Amino acid sequence: MTLSKPEEESRNSVARPVDTGFAGVDLYPGYLDDVAQRALMGELSAAFETAPPYRPHMPRTGKPWSIHQTNMGKLGWVSRPDGYGYAEANEVNGAPWPAIPAALLALWDELAAYRAPPECCLVNIYDTAKSRMGLHRDEDEAALDAPVLSLSLGDACVFRVGGFARGDKSKSFRLASGDALVIGAPSRLRYHGVDRVIAGSSRLIPEGGRINLTLRRVTKPG
Repeated sequence: MTLSKPEEESRNSVARPVDTGFAGVDLYPGYLDDVAQRALMGELSAAFETAPPYRPHMPRTGKPWSIHQTNMGKLGWVSRPDGYGYAEANEVNGAPWPAIPAALLALWDELAAYRAPPECCLVNIYDTAKSRMGLHRDEDEAALDAPVLSLSLGDACVFRVGGFARGDKSKSFRLASGDALVIGAPSRLRYHGVDRVIAGSSRLIPEGGRINLTLRRVTKPG
């Protein structure tokens, strides 16, 4: 799927999303420039010292995922034997999750249009040729009126968006390094996933691969 870009792409101008074909699924190509991306990678490296990425396992079956994962923020999204949920501490080492970097909080303020800050930044690391993410929807949050905001870093991916049932028709488009994607009403509970990562499409991560940062508001604001 080819998406038409707006005439103005500067972060300092009024950001306008491209048309993805889904109301509420807003794509901002190249929202973070190379300098901002590299600065954020430095902050991620520091966060990984506190919260080392780990390979999660599917509930019930215990099958390992094809990605590595960690979190930043007050809450972290986790996969447990009995299902998915959020935890205040890293269940691998018992430590609190590191804080969400200021640059990501600013991104939320600029694009999410929500009355409260994010509480979780889920970090998904696609670091092998087989890394992908099956169709799923983000539904473990009480604040389902808040959008999900993601930022892509590193190699591009083929991102797929479907309907409100797993078997609905779907479309795919590319997400490249620096792209921001907002999934909100009326598409907040659409199925979505990553078909594949396009190796060698970015030089941001020296060893290659893709990092996706997903900002979420978990609890309803008081």
